Amino acid sequence: MMKKKNRAFLKWAGGKYSLVENIQAKLPAANRLIEPFVGAGSVFLNTHYPRYLLNDINPDLIGLYKFLQQAPDTLILDAERYFNAKYNCESAYYGLREEFNGTQDPYHRALLFLYLNRHGYNGLCRYSLSGKFNVPFGRYKKPYFPAEEMLVFAEKSQNAVFTCLPFEKIFSRARKGNVIYCDPPYAPISKTAAFTSYAARSFGMDSQSKLATLAIRASHKRGIPVLISNHDLPVTRKLYHCASISSLSVKRSISQNGAMRKPASEILAYFAPNDIHK
Repeated sequence: MMKKKNRAFLKWAGGKYSLVENIQAKLPAANRLIEPFVGAGSVFLNTHYPRYLLNDINPDLIGLYKFLQQAPDTLILDAERYFNAKYNCESAYYGLREEFNGTQDPYHRALLFLYLNRHGYNGLCRYSLSGKFNVPFGRYKKPYFPAEEMLVFAEKSQNAVFTCLPFEKIFSRARKGNVIYCDPPYAPISKTAAFTSYAARSFGMDSQSKLATLAIRASHKRGIPVLISNHDLPVTRKLYHCASISSLSVKRSISQNGAMRKPASEILAYFAPNDIHK
């Protein structure tokens, strides 16, 4: 009987829940899994490593994860208050979004980040250039409160360390015996499809190139295997030229028009460890 997969408690555009089996099959055994772009954490939740280093450049996401790790029962109780009819309307949503953008209190931001994630449009996480969360109201009949999924995440996170650092710094923390899985902001399919405002800073082609260089360096010079997900494009195949590449077809869920949600080609690029340079 196939083991049930763990779902992330956040809705997440580009989440890896549907690809977990493909990713699992490519990840080798290791004493620690490192994720420089953890996102909603589907890979973390569905792998079984002794330890994890989970990083993301978004401080709101990492702040929420740390509070959940440290005090799950309190966080769940406090967050559930926002999941009722009173707060599931346009005026309440935009009022709380404004509150979120105006507060510096880390715990209050964590509660509101979860609320905005579940009530906002389609699991998007997007900020303006000035750092303001600007995802519109989602208009869901009854947003789901993920108490059970939060408890699973909290329990599993006892073996994890959370950081909010640039991805380059996370590569420098990797050691022999670790494995790195990268799910970066994807290279755009077209010029109009670029989505770079995830954390009020861009992830352009310079960053894509730097990530590929770090993967080559980690695997070939330090003996640390690296697996990267991305769109299957000529530019990504060129960047990952020395990796073992697998192609996948993935259903897209961002397009507003359901009929336009066509499968997109993605790749898993595996940079195998190579000790000949040591």
